[in-house]
Amino acid sequence: MKLGGNTVLITGGGTGIGLALAVRYLNAGSRVIIVGRRAEKLAEAKEKHPSLITRVCDISDEDERKELFRWVTEEYPEINILVNNAGIQRPINLSRAGDDWSRYRGEIATNLEAPIHLCMLFVPYLMDKEGTAIVNVSSRLGIMPAVWVPIYSSTKTAVHFFTRALRMQLQNKKISIHEILPPMVNTDLAGVGAQASGVDVDAFADGVMAKLEAGVEEIGYANSELALKDEYTSSAAMAEAAKLWDIFSHKNPLFENLLD
Repeated sequence: MKLGGNTVLITGGGTGIGLALAVRYLNAGSRVIIVGRRAEKLAEAKEKHPSLITRVCDISDEDERKELFRWVTEEYPEINILVNNAGIQRPINLSRAGDDWSRYRGEIATNLEAPIHLCMLFVPYLMDKEGTAIVNVSSRLGIMPAVWVPIYSSTKTAVHFFTRALRMQLQNKKISIHEILPPMVNTDLAGVGAQASGVDVDAFADGVMAKLEAGVEEIGYANSELALKDEYTSSAAMAEAAKLWDIFSHKNPLFENLLD
């Protein structure tokens, strides 16, 4: 994939991984459109990087996704790259989840429903054009679940396999399909300061963009690269998941009732 000369749409592009990828596409000479729910974050991003194009959009809403597709293809018909990056990650004690389903449904809609729907909207528009691509951002947790974020882990597993299915279906088309599987990255995805032990977001973005440019289809980084290797067996993944859960659950009062 060439990094310059594109028109790129990035969901969840106002902060974190999305913004880091946006800046690198900009620096390579691409036009970049970022969308997100929070107008103030988009404004902050544009103040730092004035050439960004911004639009407020809640991608968890079906009608807003349809309107986003209409607006982008009418205003920027040359669009050739879609990056499905937006995500929500919430710790959930499943024994105390309660009846506020709308809150949990919102996480599923943002992480899973939205990228699938946006792919379905954009694929017919992109698949027969030269130099087109879809990049889905899943997670290492789609391979090795984090027990304290069960919905997030489940949605990322689904994105992982949806992306593989999409790639196989479109293997005879011109569009390329890529997946980025981040490890824990130092962003505010799980709340301010919650991922301070994660890898540096700029180092991560530099690493994955180099692999995108090289045409790698499934892109890991640090321990997520290990998770993609054949020798990283399901038993090893689950053993690590259990170890991390033991550490996390003993430090988080949300899960105290499960430790009795």
